Amino acid sequence: MAAGCSTVDTRIAQDRTAFNNWPPPVQDKVVAGQVAIGFTPEQVQVALGRPDRVWMRTSHDGTSQVWSYLEPSTDLDGGFGYGGWGYGGWGWHRWGWRGYGYGLGYGGWDNTYWTERTRVIFDASGHVSQIESITH
Repeated sequence: MAAGCSTVDTRIAQDRTAFNNWPPPVQDKVVAGQVAIGFTPEQVQVALGRPDRVWMRTSHDGTSQVWSYLEPSTDLDGGFGYGGWGYGGWGWHRWGWRGYGYGLGYGGWDNTYWTERTRVIFDASGHVSQIESITH
């Protein structure tokens, strides 16, 4: 969502001085819209944009900050249904209906379905310690 609002080139231009001071291998990854272990939050934000969700994870290794990036889903869901029948009334029968139906679409409260594509986990020192990516 937020990551889609600006391009890598735009984000680099907004922080050109910092970008110019990063080592060439970091610059190459950022230009490609990628991140690597050891990146700082600033480098991740220039490469991927602002995260869509942020939360803290606590484990036996300590507390980590997690940044989550979403993308619109192209997954479609479908369903098939059959309606039954019934009767009732006072001394006479009222027969119900029978029906078949099929639906196809994507969901979400705003008719858009978002799915997580990347998680970036920062260690206690504030550097990327893990990257999780969804592949389709």
